Amino acid sequence: MYQVGGSVRDRLLGLVPGDRDFVVVGAGPQELVRRGFRAVGRDFPVFLHPDTGEEYALARTERKQGRGYQGFVFHTGSEVTLEQDLARRDLTINAMALAPDGQLVDPYNGRLDLQAGCLRHITDAFREDPVRILRLARFATRFEAFEIAAKTLNLCREMVENQEVSHLVPERVWQEMSRAMMHQRPSRFFDVLREVGALGVVLPEIDALFQDPVEARKQFRALDIAADLNADLPVRFGVLVSRVTGAPSAIEQLAERLRVPRDCRQMACLVSALKEDIEAVFQLDAPDVLNVLRRLDVFRKPGRMADMLLACRADKLAGCDRSDDPWPQAEIWRGVTAAARSADGGALHRAGLRGRELADALQSERIERIAAVLEDWDA
Repeated sequence: MYQVGGSVRDRLLGLVPGDRDFVVVGAGPQELVRRGFRAVGRDFPVFLHPDTGEEYALARTERKQGRGYQGFVFHTGSEVTLEQDLARRDLTINAMALAPDGQLVDPYNGRLDLQAGCLRHITDAFREDPVRILRLARFATRFEAFEIAAKTLNLCREMVENQEVSHLVPERVWQEMSRAMMHQRPSRFFDVLREVGALGVVLPEIDALFQDPVEARKQFRALDIAADLNADLPVRFGVLVSRVTGAPSAIEQLAERLRVPRDCRQMACLVSALKEDIEAVFQLDAPDVLNVLRRLDVFRKPGRMADMLLACRADKLAGCDRSDDPWPQAEIWRGVTAAARSADGGALHRAGLRGRELADALQSERIERIAAVLEDWDA
């Protein structure tokens, strides 16, 4: 049994490894079941360790038999070697194993590529799985100082030309994209996809931003700034797509196609629809401000305003040269949000107001409190 994959790579890099994966060589399913392992997985035999719950997969080879990343036939057997199992992986840095005694097994020189900072495919079998282009872009984002080998880039371009990328399922695109967006420089994910010609295939709405290259770079800079501000995924996604042509309806279509989670798609539409109002708060009156607060649903979701301000701040900073550029809008919006939320609907209810009368009174009180904050800023 050998530890394989990302945990081996991260250990060599001095990083805290994530979940550990193991491969079993020279054994069959019956032996693992006899030792108390529990079989899971439909596509190929994977077993859970009876004590740790960690995954152990039988060593396997794979053969392409169709289009896309699902067109594979897997073969497992006691004759499959560790080197054969490692050869089916995507990059050399992910094709290393640790023996039980701690010895490194590295048949494809992954350690040398780690030391050189190089992302390199193992064999031309890389071309058989279009998901590997997404994974390559994600690893280039995670390890932003690493360079991608020229032959690997050329292989990706060939895959795009052969229309392999067209067979990617949307859920897998979102899975890799969302993971990449949580790294420190998420823009590199999209840069790599564009460099090999895949961005226009899998994310045409994002690729269309480059009709105005200056604005496109500004948008990606805003995304990286959102990462610097430690924004969560919904905010980062909102920043990325806020300038998509035809927003917010185009954002809804993109989110629907990729099966984007509800919180991400909602924030994206809100950022696109309201960022101009957030910036122009000095030109809004109290009822307009209250309308923005309602659209953000801050009375039920108070964290929405902080997320919105984070997205707008990233967008603002992307267009200026000073990270300390004053932005009083944030303080104003925090003030009017707190003021509007302080209106006590419970007190009005206890005073005997009901139904429409209660709703009108609560709205009036909120408007008054918002107006007071705006007046203080005008003074």
